[in-house]
Amino acid sequence: MAAGGLVIAAVVLTGGKNSDAGRGGDTTPVAAEGNAQRALAKLARRDQQDPMALGSANAPVVMIEYSDFQCSFCRLFTQNTEPALIEKYVGTGTLRIEWRNFPIFGTESDDAARAAWAAGQQGKFWEFRKAVYDSAPKKNSGALTPERLAEFAELAGVPDLARFRADQVSESARAALRIDATEGFDLGITSTPAFLINGRPVLGAQQVEQFIAIIEAARHSGGEGLGK
Repeated sequence: MAAGGLVIAAVVLTGGKNSDAGRGGDTTPVAAEGNAQRALAKLARRDQQDPMALGSANAPVVMIEYSDFQCSFCRLFTQNTEPALIEKYVGTGTLRIEWRNFPIFGTESDDAARAAWAAGQQGKFWEFRKAVYDSAPKKNSGALTPERLAEFAELAGVPDLARFRADQVSESARAALRIDATEGFDLGITSTPAFLINGRPVLGAQQVEQFIAIIEAARHSGGEGLGK
């Protein structure tokens, strides 16, 4: 995205409350209309081979999700809200979800993000993500050590744990994490979870009804804002 677009995005996305302080956040669409929203929509990668994405690469609506594995509100969204969106929209070809690793709580968040990427290299990203969030890790408590992350990988069904461990500490994992994190920081995101739905920013773990309303508006917009 051009520097000007990033400035616009930063104005739109900053100011949201830290998700661990409450459900807060803002779904304000005004500043994201028009050119700004179309610029943000172009961040959708639409790579059918992306192991950290669900849904058709040609889906009319793409939701980009910036999350941290130590974020309690990311966990609540994943467990309580996202399943309904997957059932209602992903299976019907309407919605594509693209995960971005956005670790903001320190070393354990970084380690978990790289481990998630490593699990994805063997097709088990989503299973790994579920295993971690189901454990409800407390921030920086030692709950996400490399040894524990390997246990989550085994629980998720990652077939080759030796490869998982090697991938987790590889430069490829670090490079992938830098790409995702840089994208989020360039947008001005300071808290998780944060989302872009066809370029429209949504901050915080909002209620499912709000996500449904935004997805419905996007699917009926005739593709406006899509980053194709």
